[in-house]
Amino acid sequence: MTAAAGQPGPWEDVIVLCATTRYDGMPMGDWHLAKALSRLAPVLFVDPPMSWLTPLKHPDARGALTRPRLTMVRPGTARLTPVVQPCPSRPGMAGLATLLTRRHLRRALARLGGRVAAVISGWPLYPVHGACGERVSVYWAKDDFVGGAALLGENSRLLAVRERRIACAADLVVAANPVVASTWRSRGLHPLLIPFGTDADAYLDVDNAPLPPDAGLPAPVMGFVGRINSRTDLSLLEGIASRGRSLLLVGPKDPGFEPERFAALASRPNVRWVGPKPFEVLPSYMRVIDVGLVPYRDSAFNRGSFPLKTLEYLAAARAVVGTDLPATRWLATDLVCIANGPVEFADQADRLAAARRTPEIAARRREFASRHSWAGRAQEVYAAINAHCPD
Repeated sequence: MTAAAGQPGPWEDVIVLCATTRYDGMPMGDWHLAKALSRLAPVLFVDPPMSWLTPLKHPDARGALTRPRLTMVRPGTARLTPVVQPCPSRPGMAGLATLLTRRHLRRALARLGGRVAAVISGWPLYPVHGACGERVSVYWAKDDFVGGAALLGENSRLLAVRERRIACAADLVVAANPVVASTWRSRGLHPLLIPFGTDADAYLDVDNAPLPPDAGLPAPVMGFVGRINSRTDLSLLEGIASRGRSLLLVGPKDPGFEPERFAALASRPNVRWVGPKPFEVLPSYMRVIDVGLVPYRDSAFNRGSFPLKTLEYLAAARAVVGTDLPATRWLATDLVCIANGPVEFADQADRLAAARRTPEIAARRREFASRHSWAGRAQEVYAAINAHCPD
């Protein structure tokens, strides 16, 4: 850590969060939870183990290798990027990656100088619990990783064996989805269900946010904010676009996912794909959206996920139509319309777009989202950690 990074004095009761996405990547659950937890305790955010070869496939990761491996990113939050050997998740290599990552963790915490209250690990491949001398070890079961192994480019058998070993060794398992919680209960564990949340405050003034320069579409606008990949049901987006409705797509697209089909969709005059955008400018794009879309395919990984975007649309007081996912059913609200198939999905999006957004319905949506805030989720996690701390 460089002196310019503003290294603090010794930290007390540090929470180490081993994330499945990089800190400087698209803000996902790891990033939001770390931000909310940092208001309660110092947080060390740990990027997924990265090899020197990673930037060859992901050029956006190059900065993580050129900067210091341990940095202060904001008061109360440090970031560590463990650099390991190539192909860290392959059979026969995950063990070495684990050893190297545990060493990185110990060195980083020695430099920060604080004791560790808890390690929250979302890594199903790398058993790092115990490396930091933490009082409580938490396995964060964020998704059905085994069901999504093909999507993640991982070995499903290796994932299944190592994830079960990690979860069973943890003091506490936190499940981010009702399906995932049920799965771990069937394996004899007692997970605590704490779903993903939303940064409700980020969208309080969405209707006064600056209008984005690259999203000029006639109202009403139906929008999807998120990553476009094999989890996405393109037929649902095509069904909306084929009716001539304004469709705004905000987020990155996996290059190998339906390149020709997606290019045809994005080239329509009533469709705008603006690519990935920083979290802080998302309110501008939410401003022009009237109906938020959650167009997920029916797959094992999607059934074991909790789409962040559902609550983000509601936090922005937008109408929501999504496919039938267990996480959506768990929310148990009429503020989210469930629809399946291109025709029904487009019909419901049309119906919601035609409805006036009254102050009353906007307030209901925001109030519901606020009950599922990341601040509240962080309080639940923090309370669970304290409940498991030895006297």
